Amino acid sequence: MKVATFNINGVVRRLDNLLEWLREAEPDVVCLQEVKCHNSEFPERALEAAGYGAIWKGQGAHHGVAMLARDAQPIETRRSLPGDDDDREARYLEAAVEGVLIACLYAPNGNPQPGPKFDYKLAWLERLIAHAASLLETGLPVLLVGDYNVVPTDFDLYPSRSMKDNALVQPAPRAKYERLLDQGWTDALRSLHPDEPMYTFWDYLRDAWKRDAGMRLDHLLLCPAIADRLREASVDRDVRGREKASDHAPAWIRLA
Repeated sequence: MKVATFNINGVVRRLDNLLEWLREAEPDVVCLQEVKCHNSEFPERALEAAGYGAIWKGQGAHHGVAMLARDAQPIETRRSLPGDDDDREARYLEAAVEGVLIACLYAPNGNPQPGPKFDYKLAWLERLIAHAASLLETGLPVLLVGDYNVVPTDFDLYPSRSMKDNALVQPAPRAKYERLLDQGWTDALRSLHPDEPMYTFWDYLRDAWKRDAGMRLDHLLLCPAIADRLREASVDRDVRGREKASDHAPAWIRLA
């Protein structure tokens, strides 16, 4: 099984990019973030024609997540992250595909910090930690896949003084990501590539792509029950350099 995460940054605008990558990469499951469309606008038919069943949760011009499965239909189990009934932002989907429970997540950015957006980011990550613990207790094969909006360490970031106040690199969200790993989750990209930055995001500003001024924001975490099935993990960097590209590149794993 090949599972990918891809912050598409507007699925309608970048549908051609997405379809081209799907044809090339042939992932079995894709978790999309920032679909940025109303539910009625999601390109279900185009994806179905490409061989992918889909579930999604849109939110107009903001946020939004989706899960695609090749020659299958994801069996939805949850449409929101538990812990805050007042949270209406479309940031979490959970579904079973071929016997694996997969969480597709888009964590809050948190900028500017300090402030209410950063507080929301920390609270959201705390809810994720609690829910991840409950998923581990099931004993099921589980993946936590998506854009965490956390750069785990300085090694996951191009050398930059301009980022020192950015919410993505602050000690508090980094500590929460580390608490997730301490539960027993395996960071697939870092596990198989301990000596490479493995960037997944390059800003549109300041020629970041040309300078390879990237950062690792998109993570695929494996529970202990499935970690020994990890065979490959990589980032399709070239997708970021294409015309009308998202500012993220797809990251993926292959499980035995």
